[in-house]
Amino acid sequence: MFLLFITGLPKLSILDIIDIILVAYLFYELYKLIRGTAAINIFIGIIAIYLIWKLVRALEMVLLSEILGQFISVGVIALIVVFQPEIRRFLLLLGTPEFIRKKPKRFMFWKINLLNENILSIDPIIQACQRMSNNRTGALIVIARKNELQTFVNTGVLIDATISSPILENIFYKNSPLHDGAVIIIDNKIKAAKCILPVSGNRNIPSDHGLRHRSAIGITEQSDAITIVVSEQTGKISYCKMGHLTNDVQPSELKTLLEEEFNDIN
Repeated sequence: MFLLFITGLPKLSILDIIDIILVAYLFYELYKLIRGTAAINIFIGIIAIYLIWKLVRALEMVLLSEILGQFISVGVIALIVVFQPEIRRFLLLLGTPEFIRKKPKRFMFWKINLLNENILSIDPIIQACQRMSNNRTGALIVIARKNELQTFVNTGVLIDATISSPILENIFYKNSPLHDGAVIIIDNKIKAAKCILPVSGNRNIPSDHGLRHRSAIGITEQSDAITIVVSEQTGKISYCKMGHLTNDVQPSELKTLLEEEFNDIN
């Protein structure tokens, strides 16, 4: 009996195994992108509808099967519309050198220098954030990577200054005309201040997070930038990457993150 069961199984080649592993990895990366967002509930709902459709077809319930079949037939278009932010982030992940750099063992055959030649001046940023945190000065700093964010730079005031702690602190000083909006750093330069960023529509963002935090999430949902937020109410420092916000980090943690993201040349 066991031998009959074994012989009835389809034969798997090496390519079949590789295919299964790649598909599993693809779904794993997609799950990480939508985890913790409303998209995961929508995805589960779509899977449930598909399973129900299969069930009613097996039971030969013609009318219900026809209705669900029409819904399934436009499923690909519906998925593109519903999951547009997640698809954008996934394609952005695949299209940026950091995806390769963070997985060097898997991409050892890609010997291409894809890193930015300009090393980020991290210490002035950390010093400014620490002082603004102590003084409870609200701040929103966007550090661009491969996406230069020119559209958002054009909404603010061009500065094109060398990164320094006094400049950042003066920009976000409460009586400064530039303190509203975000500072955008590109190629190790303070490119612009008072920039307007897109606000995230993620409903899972805690209600106590204000416009700065929502804007920090919004810009990282649409680009590969990293944002730093200093809360005006609590003085706590947060950072955001790929739409995921990490709250209440210490300056030393923030420095380690920026070194790994921008100045890791290994």
